[in-house]
Amino acid sequence: MSVKGLSKRFGDKHVYQGLDLEVRRGEVLTVLGASGSGKSVLLKLLIGLYKPTAGQILIGETDIVPLDEEHLREVRKKVGMLFQGAALFDSMSVGENVAYGLDEAWPRAKIAARVAECLEWVGLPGIERMRPSDLSGGMKKRVGLARALAPGPEVILYDEPTTGLDPSNALRINELIVSLKERLHVTSIVITHDIGAALAVSDRVGLLLDHKIALVVDAETVKRDPPAALAAFMRGEEAERKAS
Repeated sequence: MSVKGLSKRFGDKHVYQGLDLEVRRGEVLTVLGASGSGKSVLLKLLIGLYKPTAGQILIGETDIVPLDEEHLREVRKKVGMLFQGAALFDSMSVGENVAYGLDEAWPRAKIAARVAECLEWVGLPGIERMRPSDLSGGMKKRVGLARALAPGPEVILYDEPTTGLDPSNALRINELIVSLKERLHVTSIVITHDIGAALAVSDRVGLLLDHKIALVVDAETVKRDPPAALAAFMRGEEAERKAS
């Protein structure tokens, strides 16, 4: 997946101006950014929920920007997304939520088997009949992840996956991101402001700053000797500047 010359504005507000990003196949790339920097907007652009003002978004060799909804639906099968609040349908059971993106032409037994497999992957076997209202916050996140995995995507987008979770559940989500990359060889893009989570799961780390991706570096470099802009963000100086 790659982004070239991406710009997005809402009215007079510019969120991105000339943003470029290259994501390597099979890696976990985490994008850090201050509150209000447009991290979640980036994911919605990548999955086609928003249209950019200018630029290209390439999934494989396909630029999704000019696609109509019918053709975009086909490309979206390659991309799964874990939303910040899990975004489960309260009127559906857990099993129905996980099956939501699957092809209805599949035999019922095949759908049931796929749902069970994905719930097993996220450590929640046998809960198909439960309702989202019966689940903890951490369980909801994992069911949302199972739903994202069900169609067999090549890319998974994570929007603030540990936000609102206690430390044990945040750790569990981080471990899932890494284990799913290793098991399924999916490409993962994680959006977060949680530096600890970023260093726990990432192959590379990027920084959103001044409407662009300011830099992308190996996670090991961040641990040993982070570039000045990233070091400032880690110390909270960028957040202070935005608030001032």
